[in-house]
Amino acid sequence: MATQDAAQEPPADAEAIAERLAERLAQQGGPARLRVAEWLRELGAVDRAVYSAIAATPTPALDEPLRRLSNAANNSRLWLAIAAGMAVAGGRSGRHAAASGTLAIGPTSALVNLGVKSVWSRPRPDRSGAGVPRQRNVRMPTSTSFPSGHAASGFAFASAIGREQPWLGLALRFLAAAVAYSRVHTGVHYPGDVVVGALIGESTGQATADLIDRLPASFRGARG
Repeated sequence: MATQDAAQEPPADAEAIAERLAERLAQQGGPARLRVAEWLRELGAVDRAVYSAIAATPTPALDEPLRRLSNAANNSRLWLAIAAGMAVAGGRSGRHAAASGTLAIGPTSALVNLGVKSVWSRPRPDRSGAGVPRQRNVRMPTSTSFPSGHAASGFAFASAIGREQPWLGLALRFLAAAVAYSRVHTGVHYPGDVVVGALIGESTGQATADLIDRLPASFRGARG
């Protein structure tokens, strides 16, 4: 397994992509572009350093719960299960919120997996090279690393639900943040991947909730 992971996660490639982008900006000249290029280099270095620090920190009590949480969120199963519970036990408001959250996942996943990932082809981290303990391991996805689809879907779901049920939306954001961290802890994402994924999800969740709010009242009532 370690050999396979190392083969599909070349450690230099992620750094090379950020470096190439920084070089392109620097070649275009101008103080603003040079500053942005330097920011990109430094942010990339921080991103990799935080990943390595998490990988090297022993956390035996957290490894299994975070591995399970990461797997639970595969294919948005965790969020769909919560939505089902809300639909059954949450009354009309719960059904509306659950529908909004579920609807937010679709466009978010499409934007991340079909859009951003195809443009920014960042390889997955070198999990074995960074020394991520084997007991943390989940299946290494075959897709590119940036941004995190798990983080995007979780925050989209929480954001859309929070429009109608703010306190539940806040609690779900904490759960989404735990899922996002679990993807770094298990070694399949860099921290920057999950941060950007969370920002995308928060934005698309809000946009979905806005769109639903603008639907005719009769249609929104029919959903309940």
